[in-house]
Amino acid sequence: MAAVGLGVAAQERDRARIPDKYKWNLADIYPDDAAWRAAKEKTAGEIGGLKSYQGRLASSAQVLADALERMSALDKALSREYVYASLLADQDTRDAARQGMKQEMVQLYSTFAAQAAFIEPEVLKADRATIDRFVASEPRLAVYKFYLADIARRAAHTLSEPEEKLLASAGPLAGASSDAYNILANADFPYPTITLSDGKPHKIDQAAYADLRALPDRGDRQKVMSSFFDALGGFSGTFGTTMSGEVQKVRFYANARKYPSDLALALDGPNIPLSVYTRLVEGVNRNLPAFHRYLQLRRRMMGVSELHYYDLYAPLVDSVKLEYTPEEAEQHVLAAMKPLGDEYVTTLKKAFDERWIDLLPSEGKRSGAYSDGGAYDVHPYMLINFNGKYADVSTLAHELGHTMQSYFSNKAQPYPLANYPIFVAEVASTFNESLLIDHMLASIDDDDARLSLLGNYLENIKGTVFRQAQFAEFELKMHEMAEKGQPIVGDALAKLYLDITRRYYGSDQGVCIVDDYIQHEWSYIPHFYRDFYVYQYATSFTASLALAEKVKSGDAAATRRYLDFLHAGGSKYPIDLLKEAGVDMTTDEPLELTVKAMNRVMDEMEQILAKKGK
Repeated sequence: MAAVGLGVAAQERDRARIPDKYKWNLADIYPDDAAWRAAKEKTAGEIGGLKSYQGRLASSAQVLADALERMSALDKALSREYVYASLLADQDTRDAARQGMKQEMVQLYSTFAAQAAFIEPEVLKADRATIDRFVASEPRLAVYKFYLADIARRAAHTLSEPEEKLLASAGPLAGASSDAYNILANADFPYPTITLSDGKPHKIDQAAYADLRALPDRGDRQKVMSSFFDALGGFSGTFGTTMSGEVQKVRFYANARKYPSDLALALDGPNIPLSVYTRLVEGVNRNLPAFHRYLQLRRRMMGVSELHYYDLYAPLVDSVKLEYTPEEAEQHVLAAMKPLGDEYVTTLKKAFDERWIDLLPSEGKRSGAYSDGGAYDVHPYMLINFNGKYADVSTLAHELGHTMQSYFSNKAQPYPLANYPIFVAEVASTFNESLLIDHMLASIDDDDARLSLLGNYLENIKGTVFRQAQFAEFELKMHEMAEKGQPIVGDALAKLYLDITRRYYGSDQGVCIVDDYIQHEWSYIPHFYRDFYVYQYATSFTASLALAEKVKSGDAAATRRYLDFLHAGGSKYPIDLLKEAGVDMTTDEPLELTVKAMNRVMDEMEQILAKKGK
């Protein structure tokens, strides 16, 4: 295989020719599709047995324990089966048979949810004292104590058994917009082919766009970005329709469950105060001057009279080529994580050696990156699209943070308590990125290299705090449009997105010019189909920075609290988990600490530039 550092265009894109060591080994879940299908059919045949407990949950502690254990066992089996099917579907989105396997699992999950729909309404019918007495008398109910208490908390939004069954049956419909977007964006979209300054044609699909937008030639960057987003804009009506379907889905569930807003529905599950979301957006808007300071520093370092949006991914220091092979990336990540102890690093090594990771881009492979810890009795899996840049090394460290939280939670917690809340999901990932940048800086004295890495750190803050808060504001206003009965169409979303983006980047003040075609960038963001998810990147980053500062200072107690947090799974509400780890997300302090760190880095960069006479 050609050197990864040469960029995505030089990589082998034929999956069959990529060495196995860079591809995940799904045989750890099931040896083959036939074994998966046998397991799936066995689970399908057992789901109906849940009904034998209906009407009997309040009869005794033993019956309640039997029912919850049965529900949990089925859910664990379904999760393992779904992970296998979805990973296969994502490694080649063009494979109709594997897409069909994933759809089968969505349907089976819906059937399971419909069969289990009686449980929460029936628990609520029993008086609280009876449930408390059951928990006290039956040891098997100890692992369900938190779940049973949470049912009581959500009582006002839990419907009758027939209504819950009806909502559960709508599950396959609920994912239709997201599925349509995924196939269109990753498999069917006619991405443009353009000729760049090297005289060669380049197909600008999602993986290529993520790589080529960072080309050193400014004309190439502008051409890559404009052609990519203009192509997306040509399907504005289609993307508007899929997005409208997603928003209307959330509207339906919010109304059905009697929530005052879409945001209230999304935040009530993990018991997150609405003020945490609004405080983030308001706080980031209040700190836009710090963001604009970074953009002005980027303009100065790039030596351009006017900074454009297409300049934002270019290297800050042309003379420094931060490019890495997969093996170099592995070495840096393992070294960076040493402060977290031997068990942490040893497990990371297993992830590489035992092929938990699908590392390289290939034709039809899902774009982006993720970690999936849903195969509870196996191990987590990661999908990466590694292009050899420092940002890709950082992404690898990021996803390994998710993987380690899943690994530790699955190891330490029983299945009902293992699944950690999404609100804390990005803490471990961004924590790892913080350790990585410190490791890289500690080994580099060269001024240009330090400037490049410090610039990457600022890019991380830009992408994880300011950009995600920008997305969060767009998403909230999009849902508020629907709540007011306004149409969710491509043109309206493009206008909303462009207005917000120009404000964040100071376009009208000349800080960074946001060209018209950027209005279509919203349709490039798959996370808008994971409703009200993106704000958690920003809150998690600010939380992880506060926690990482203590760990990096050598505070053994802080390190122990952080590792306890990684083992805690979903045993408590996320706000409480983070408070025990050492950070209070209901305050402005985490964001303020992040902005202070950002300004310290910019101070150091300006000192280096002054020393260099620039």
